Amino acid sequence: MKVEIRKIGNSCGVILPKQILDKLNVKEGDSLTLAENESGITLSPYDPDFDVFKEAYDKNSTKYRNALRELAK
Repeated sequence: MKVEIRKIGNSCGVILPKQILDKLNVKEGDSLTLAENESGITLSPYDPDFDVFKEAYDKNSTKYRNALRELAK
């Protein structure tokens, strides 16, 4: 699906088609999470609980680096 980048104030934005908004179950004013990956980006509905877990992970990932590496095997 082709979308166009448009100027919005001093930024740029993409207008998401209604079918994508319905699929994500979001509406105007809702927040999305944008994640970069190898093939581009992923948009998903914003989950405030995820931020709490991410902050905890970021805080402890260095401290428990070796344990996390072993668990990932």
